[in-house]
Amino acid sequence: MSRKMRTRRPLVVVHRPQGTPLTPAQRRFLDRCRALPQLADPLDAELTVSTAVSDLTADEHFWAGVIDHATTRPTRRNDRLLRILAAMLTGRPREWAANAVPAAGPPLSAGDSWICDRSLDAGYLALLCTYRFTDEHAMVFLIDELSGGVVRKAFVTRNVTTARDRLAEQGHLHAIGPEAAHWLLAKSFHRLDRNPTLAVDEEVRRTRLLSGRRIALAFG
Repeated sequence: MSRKMRTRRPLVVVHRPQGTPLTPAQRRFLDRCRALPQLADPLDAELTVSTAVSDLTADEHFWAGVIDHATTRPTRRNDRLLRILAAMLTGRPREWAANAVPAAGPPLSAGDSWICDRSLDAGYLALLCTYRFTDEHAMVFLIDELSGGVVRKAFVTRNVTTARDRLAEQGHLHAIGPEAAHWLLAKSFHRLDRNPTLAVDEEVRRTRLLSGRRIALAFG
């Protein structure tokens, strides 16, 4: 008996087929972002998205599913989410979101930074960095020198002057350039990412996306 010749198609590896069901973690993230259309302040919107993913493992596969879902199901929430992700994420996930929609405005700019070195007597560096959308805000980071320079605490504040005054009470403040300040932060978060189970303040994880965007901004 003769056999029919079959033409084999080249094998194509698909990272994530369009329409793949969301994982429970992706659904939790999207549910936590329901309030986005009502948030006019860009910092509030960033904090909402960053907090929503703080206790989840957000790798490229995670963001691929979220962005695919938001792109193929247009709603006010999904449109706002895509615009924020296009501004906040880095690497390939940022490109995926940016290919779907423009980044959310207004633009973010980096301002001044100060460092308070208490490594000799208290074992930590405190870093304050200022940023601006329309209004100014600051992020304060506590870097634990005794544990290898890992970020242990972080918080966001709109009261920049008060935060700087309180930090000055802990020791002398030294002005530091944005690139040098964010180089320190990048190293600290890299060490934390290598030790994801390390005990740190919850605000460090809640503000992780904000920090990542600002580190990328400082380096252009």
